[in-house]
Amino acid sequence: MPIRAVLWDVDDTLFDYSGADRVAMARLLELEGLPGGWHTPDEALDGWRALTGRHWARFAAGETDYEGQRRDRVREFLGRELTDAEADAWFRRHAAHYEAAWSLFPDVLPVLDLLDGYRHGVLSNASSGQQDRKLSALGVRHRFEALLCAVELGVSKPDPGAFHAACEALALEPHEVAYVGDEPDIDAAGAVAAGLTGIWLDRAERGGRADLVRITGLHQLPGVLSRDTRFGASDTFG
Repeated sequence: MPIRAVLWDVDDTLFDYSGADRVAMARLLELEGLPGGWHTPDEALDGWRALTGRHWARFAAGETDYEGQRRDRVREFLGRELTDAEADAWFRRHAAHYEAAWSLFPDVLPVLDLLDGYRHGVLSNASSGQQDRKLSALGVRHRFEALLCAVELGVSKPDPGAFHAACEALALEPHEVAYVGDEPDIDAAGAVAAGLTGIWLDRAERGGRADLVRITGLHQLPGVLSRDTRFGASDTFG
């Protein structure tokens, strides 16, 4: 049976998260200075990203709640003790710069137009409120009939339960759904393990995963979907 719907990751797939994050941190450090423990703004940004991944993993494992992982991330990044209110205030200042830099990747709107014969949904390892507001601000929320996120689901990618919940929201079987995301294991391999067609969007052209269906830009996606290469493909297209 052909693919009938496309499920999408959001950050660094549809939305240029890394670009916005870099701009936000640069602007905040210009105003507030470099925290102790970091020698350059680039080192601080790399550290912030590493802390984000580590503390999100704690949240995904049930070791802390959503607000807790965010506050702990801020405390560790700044290298000092903060009250919850102080950590929240710093994060809000960062978020203001981050939101000002929000943008879609240039290939997103063209491919959504080309794929108007497919149904579309979102499955993200963030919160529904956050992603709904982001996609609305970027003018594309109406393109997706379903939006499911780990915070509300209680399960995150690559757990098959997350992918199956999204398929159920679309009232489709996993084999009728493709998942597109920028992480080879969390997104593409996780989707394949759950019975979907997993497609790795490798914008940075890292390569090295011949086991996955891989594209380097969304302009390649319509051709991949039309071939329905669920059970394996070359690691490059186009």
